[in-house]
Amino acid sequence: METKWLEDFVSLAETNSFSRSAELRHVTQPAFSRRIQSLEAWLGSDLIDRTSYPTRLTHAGEVFYEQAIAMLGQINNARALLRGKRTSTQTTVDFAVPHTLSLTYVPRWLTGLEQAFGEINSRLLALNVHDAVMTLVEGGCDLLLCYHHPRQPLLLDTSQYDMISMGTEALRAYTRCNQQGIPDFVLPGSEDQPLPFLAYANNAYLGRMVDLIFNDARTPLHLEKCYETDMAEGLKMMALEGRGIAFLPESAVTREIRQKQLARADDGSGAWEVNMEIRLYRERPSIQRPGKMVVSRLWEYLEQLQAETVSGKAKRSRHASEK
Repeated sequence: METKWLEDFVSLAETNSFSRSAELRHVTQPAFSRRIQSLEAWLGSDLIDRTSYPTRLTHAGEVFYEQAIAMLGQINNARALLRGKRTSTQTTVDFAVPHTLSLTYVPRWLTGLEQAFGEINSRLLALNVHDAVMTLVEGGCDLLLCYHHPRQPLLLDTSQYDMISMGTEALRAYTRCNQQGIPDFVLPGSEDQPLPFLAYANNAYLGRMVDLIFNDARTPLHLEKCYETDMAEGLKMMALEGRGIAFLPESAVTREIRQKQLARADDGSGAWEVNMEIRLYRERPSIQRPGKMVVSRLWEYLEQLQAETVSGKAKRSRHASEK
């Protein structure tokens, strides 16, 4: 049995809705349903009455609900107790970061941050977006760094989690190019000659961003999927081999663009791209869970930096308007 099955079941018992709980647990409804079924198979008993609407628990489900709450409490208490005994963790900042940002954004960001803030002992957990979010929710990290888009938001309770915007970056199409910077493939392609498309797997967050690009495109794109993975780095390597067009975050291809190994596969108009916000989250400190002092100091510094950035932009805007 997996702990997340218990958390799924508790969520379902409280919402009485498979779709709502799947949304809160940052997973697709079919995957959520399979996990509930796995828990029922492990217990050997039906927990959910699927003949009623809204969803409700069976008698066995009502009995197990109390047990699930108790088990999760014991697990979390044991983890908190053991972590409290590891004094070294109090001076280490634990980050949960999606794979792409861990390879592209984080190294450069941490280097610049340490030059201004001071040395940071850090531990980075590179995960998919769902698991990174759940790591923060379950207390497995201090800070979550991730992409955000208003049409694919992270459903974190704003009364429980603080957020700082770290900036934005674009997701757009790239392909291999020659030494003159001429791309191998250029959008939009045609019905007769669709372009080879290096795609994200269905469960990838960046794949959902690409879907937004396709849905919003005024000029349709003619692409033929020839490769699929959930890793942006994997798509980039295939694009470098000349295997097709890949939609990649700009921070992932900075070096390759400079060295003229990759080039934009669009017309530069922005018609086939989407801007994503990079956000940093933490659980808001409380009397019961005050958090680490080093994380509080870092958060205060980043909030001040953000305020200064916003103020500077406002001043520049006023000066521009006065001219």
